[in-house]
Amino acid sequence: MDFSFTDDQLSVRDLAVQLLADVDPKAAAGFDRTVWARLGEAGILGLSLPEADGGAGYGVTELALVCEEVGRRLARVPAAVALGGAAAPVARHGSEALRARLLPGLVAGTEVLTGAWAEPFGTDPLRPRTRLDGGALHGEKTAVPLAREATAVVVPAMGPDGLVLAVVLTDAPGVTLVDVETTSGEPAATVLLDGAVPVEVLPAEAAVLGYQWTTVALAATQVGIASEALRLAAEHTSTREQFGRPLATFQAVAVRLGNCYIDIEAMRSTTWQAAYALDAGKPAAEQVATAAFWAAEGGERVAGSAVHLHGGLGVDTDYPLHRWFLASKQVELALGGASRQLERLADALVPA
Repeated sequence: MDFSFTDDQLSVRDLAVQLLADVDPKAAAGFDRTVWARLGEAGILGLSLPEADGGAGYGVTELALVCEEVGRRLARVPAAVALGGAAAPVARHGSEALRARLLPGLVAGTEVLTGAWAEPFGTDPLRPRTRLDGGALHGEKTAVPLAREATAVVVPAMGPDGLVLAVVLTDAPGVTLVDVETTSGEPAATVLLDGAVPVEVLPAEAAVLGYQWTTVALAATQVGIASEALRLAAEHTSTREQFGRPLATFQAVAVRLGNCYIDIEAMRSTTWQAAYALDAGKPAAEQVATAAFWAAEGGERVAGSAVHLHGGLGVDTDYPLHRWFLASKQVELALGGASRQLERLADALVPA
């Protein structure tokens, strides 16, 4: 088997690198509409959408390649949640009218979609407390990225017959947005649903697809974040001297850097394995949970080690490293943490 990227996939990655090259990681947190529009003009935002919806017809692998570069550059755009968690299920399970209403603006980079996957008390995203009763939604979704900037949000909920994915306009009656402060400063809001009527309700398969695509895209983002954090740490320890020698020549430092490299390679390989399974149409619950575990666990170790290896400079907010640390924690929390992913993996391996 050949697991190398295709020429088309490498071209996608190279284009993402080019488009994000001038992003300033030190810029204030917030939604970068200029970069979002640039990605839309270049066709990046439609990569993983069907050609009938103005996309290129690629899969989650191509999306993950873009997300890795988004993480590396700390680009302030919602690639993972908008393109994976929201657009993908709408494109594959939504009606023609819904797709025509929501996808053209997204593809063009003039609008945003988002996903509401988190609830209070760490509820499983695919076993939500939010309910769809009598055609109306009731519940609370926490830390929804760019909720105030989004046109619509996809909401996993339990209906009379089980799990569904409801598509709700953010300005619809019964929707209240309460801004919240996040770890990385990323704009987000709690979404309170009190009788909000969805514009369309998608089946359980759409919710599973949205969750899995979001997870893989976030894992790829974490790979980019961790890779850049390690690069900064390697650069610092190679140039900073102690006792007349570069820090990197000390065994303890070299081993710490080596462990970071191993963690990143584990994150990378499990992410691409999960992406391959999804694009090949194979059952992917185990692979997705494994990728999420490594993204949460490995990402936390790499980010923490990078800060530690910088000494006091690592926590100096005038130095840029802390931004990758905070972004890494944001992804870790968005994934639900490593322990939750081990629970999901156990459920996939030994179904109830």
